Amino acid sequence: MFSANTEKDREEMLKAIGVSSIRDLLKQVPGKYLYPAFDLPETSLDEQQTARRMKALAARNTAPLSFLGAGAYERYIPAAVKALISRGEYLTAYTPYQAEASQGILQTIYEYQSSVCALYAMDCANASMYDGASAFGEAVRAAVRITGKKKILCQETLNPQYLQTLKTYFADSAEYQFVTVPHKDGLVDPEKLSALLSGDTACVAFQTPNFFGLPEDAPGISEMAHKAGALVVTAADPASLGLFAPPGEYSADFAVGEGQSLGLPLSYGGPYLGIFSCKKEYVRQMPGRIAGMTRDKDGKRGFVLTLQAREQHIRRDKAASNICSNEALCALSATIYLALLGPEGLKELALANARAAAFAAGKLSAVKGAALKFKAPFFNEFVLEVGDAARLRERILAKDHIDIGLPLKDLYPALGQGALLVCATETKTEEDILRLEKALRENI
Repeated sequence: MFSANTEKDREEMLKAIGVSSIRDLLKQVPGKYLYPAFDLPETSLDEQQTARRMKALAARNTAPLSFLGAGAYERYIPAAVKALISRGEYLTAYTPYQAEASQGILQTIYEYQSSVCALYAMDCANASMYDGASAFGEAVRAAVRITGKKKILCQETLNPQYLQTLKTYFADSAEYQFVTVPHKDGLVDPEKLSALLSGDTACVAFQTPNFFGLPEDAPGISEMAHKAGALVVTAADPASLGLFAPPGEYSADFAVGEGQSLGLPLSYGGPYLGIFSCKKEYVRQMPGRIAGMTRDKDGKRGFVLTLQAREQHIRRDKAASNICSNEALCALSATIYLALLGPEGLKELALANARAAAFAAGKLSAVKGAALKFKAPFFNEFVLEVGDAARLRERILAKDHIDIGLPLKDLYPALGQGALLVCATETKTEEDILRLEKALRENI
């Protein structure tokens, strides 16, 4: 039964937490997004009319040939993934608190965790987070709790959404210091990193490949951080791990990532998949839930939720995190995808990405008026200099129905208006890339 709070109840609760109104709790949200007016038609539509209207609106959508990446990637998803996750056996109760009634979903979570540990070469993994950004923020929070230090070093070439999410986590904690490690030719400047590391550094948090698509010297960064007494938080693209060393091999303390590349389609607003793993010694600082394997009184194998004491539904304000949920269906998709590919398939996927991007970079940089911004090797994205990236993108999209990539001026003003982030995954054929080259040559 729902019982509304009285005005007196609300006033007492607000006073107890030290604010004067509900709006004070929402002050971080821009005013224009609060309580928006709904521009609904004066006359309502019945079900048939609504379906017709929605179909007409959907018909206006188009799907251009896209070379966008920047954290969300177009990938081929084997048909078996959707077929398997659609089976009724997986339509279990959402929250698996009753182990005896949720063996199927608990086992799939356990298999997902095992897959993540194998992929990232880490000791422990949780049942998943909301997305890569939330996983990154939670990992940094864990590092801060473990060390008790307030200084956080982040690379300049970190995904801007990750950084925004991280700062939101610490928005009401002015004592924490966020320090940007500058890049040199697109990569973390080791001399600047060394100079910024100090005894009060909680962690070095970095992404590899970085936002410009360049693989960082992860072992070197990790070694420098640990020598200074700081922890290491790595955000690694899971699709790249078919080629590059996993975080566990260079002793990352926390390894996170965006799991959208593992069998999940592009979708505006998600749902995506936050990968979170860590060393065993930090498992009690891990947010969310963990599924474990055990045996019942008859010796039969069974699956349970374990280490629940850290979850917010039990410990509340004393919990490591207030996230006690997980993206179960997305995690299942990733588990099936990884099982279908296997280690060799993942290596082939990574090579296909690298080859497509290398072919694209060679063709596009040969166009008069275009050039590669950085000389370092890249994975499946690279930054191209093209004059006025935003105008060129708009022109080619309208004329040739091709989205050429992401202009970087708004995110990285120092790069200038010509910087364009171009992505080519395994879904891009030579024909697609040559079509992009032709459009670029005719419009630049």
